[in-house]
Amino acid sequence: MRTIEWDPKGTVKMIDQRKLPLEYVVVEFDDYRDVARSIKEMYIRGAPAIGAAAAFGMALAAQQSQATNREGLLNDLETAAEVIQATRPTAVNLFWATARILRAAHDSAQSRVEAITEELISEAQRLADEDVEINRRMGAHGASVVEDGFNILTHCNAGALATVDYGTALAVVRAAHEQGKQIHVWVDETRPRLQGARLTAWELMNEGIPMTLIADNVAGHLMRTGKVDIVVVGSDRTAANGDVANKIGTYKLAVLAKENGIPFYAVVPTSTIDLSVPEGDAIPIEERDAREVTHVRECQIAPDGVQVLNVAFDVTPHRYVTGIVTENGIAYPPFRKNLRRMVEG
Repeated sequence: MRTIEWDPKGTVKMIDQRKLPLEYVVVEFDDYRDVARSIKEMYIRGAPAIGAAAAFGMALAAQQSQATNREGLLNDLETAAEVIQATRPTAVNLFWATARILRAAHDSAQSRVEAITEELISEAQRLADEDVEINRRMGAHGASVVEDGFNILTHCNAGALATVDYGTALAVVRAAHEQGKQIHVWVDETRPRLQGARLTAWELMNEGIPMTLIADNVAGHLMRTGKVDIVVVGSDRTAANGDVANKIGTYKLAVLAKENGIPFYAVVPTSTIDLSVPEGDAIPIEERDAREVTHVRECQIAPDGVQVLNVAFDVTPHRYVTGIVTENGIAYPPFRKNLRRMVEG
């Protein structure tokens, strides 16, 4: 199945990514509040997948509404949007998707609540389907900078699990592999939630794409010794000037890549480019529970009562970014001009 999908009986189904790679579990929700919780607790993660979850959550909210008229339904949807948007502040797709469903509701020519609800379910499904097509286009564009024999370094999980299907950074890997290029992927484990070890490794192994899992601290050694040809990552929000907010640890990879003359690309659907944010320092950075650092699953690895800072994302300044791959092509500096061109199609 896709990472997330709408079931015809009126529920949202998604892979519970907290269980991978040891268990493949699909959960099902019929309440938008549970979808919001699934985003917060990272049943589902990755900016495009979060966007799809937000859209389907809004569709559930419409379906749940007890409103008897259009105005009441719109009020219920505004309430649901506030609940969903409060879950994770950094991923801009969350806000983009809820705004898109709200706009569809306000623009609907229908007067009956049931008819508007059906339109919103269709709009959410359309958003999810578009995500898959966008990812395939990004993969095709990004594969053009991957040469036969390349060793690719990636961070976190920007694969099918981070989207509805196919991926962002891993879309580039998949496309290159499908083109017959002999590639190999270095997979950062990505502390503290280990999305690389748990999710990216699982995806690549299932597809037979050559890969090697490494501890995060190994990346610099591999770069210095000539074993990395390109770094490809995703993004949860990209500012108008090309600063890239991505999973914590991305910034140091970009700095090391620059030092070692290695190209660094972010793979970013235009829905993740936030032109309203002038630079990366204006992007809100999520901080998460200390337990993610002090424990690996249920195993405690730090002393009781230790003080913890668990920052989920960092910002890579655009001067370290070689190019930004979008569904409309690859943007190169000057990013402020060229990202706008990409967003405008």
